[in-house]
Parts: sequence; C-alpha cells; structure tokens
Amino acid sequence: MNDSAIDQGACTGADADSGMLELLHVARILQSRIEAAIESVELSIPKYQALEELIRCGEPVPLGQLADRQKCVRSNITQLVDRLAADGLVKRTDDPTDRRGVRAVITPLGKERFAAAGQAIRAVQESLTSKISKTDRANFLRILSAFRDE
Repeated sequence: MNDSAIDQGACTGADADSGMLELLHVARILQSRIEAAIESVELSIPKYQALEELIRCGEPVPLGQLADRQKCVRSNITQLVDRLAADGLVKRTDDPTDRRGVRAVITPLGKERFAAAGQAIRAVQESLTSKISKTDRANFLRILSAFRDE
C-alpha cells in the first residue's frame, strides 16, 4: 500500500484493531474520571443512577419498579436503597396500593448530592471536550450513535 492510499483513509485490519483498543483505553480513562468525580461527593455510580431515576420519576417509586429500571434484581436494589437511606439520601415510604410494598423517595440531601455529582461530571466533560473541536465532537458522537442499536 502506498502513502497516497494511507492519506486517502485506507485502513488495515491492524489499524482498525488499534483504533478499537484505543477507544477502550479512552473509555476506561473516562469511566475512571467520572467515578472519581462522583466519589468526590460521596456517591457511587449505582447510587447516582438510583438517585437519577428517583428524580426522573418525581414521586416515590416501588422498589421492584426501581430494580426493573436499573436492570438489576430486587435484592440488589433493596441493599442499594438501604445504603442510600443510611446516608440520608433516600427514605422508604409505605406503598399506598400494596400494604406489603415499599417505595423509595429522594430526600432534599439526596437532591443536593445528586446535583453536586452532576456538576462534578460536567466539569470532567468540559475538561475533556475542551480538547476537541466541535466538528470532531459531532463526528465522534455520530459514529458512537451507530453502536446504540446493537
């Protein structure tokens, strides 16, 4: 293959493999930075995601429904809600439609902590995106969106 083929965007299998490995490496770095940002406000990713779901719902959520939305088993969500409640971020309430049921509702402290985590995540995003042109960001997001349906 000559230099002009390379200049025109030809890509060998090794180049494609290298690109995928680089993408995985960058994804790990991004995950690590986001985890650190969330941990800086004393949350974990699962806690953040549960709080996000409770805010999105805007009302007390049955634990079974929260488990379904978080794509985990009920016992895991029960333990997670227990930890969130111990931290004062969520409280349990009785389910008015099922006397055996329990719902989770976010507390004001939970909303504060979620907002702080959101700010920390945005700071990471801004730090990383400031290094990339708007055109490159748009192209990258377009490429990534091709994998969403798989």
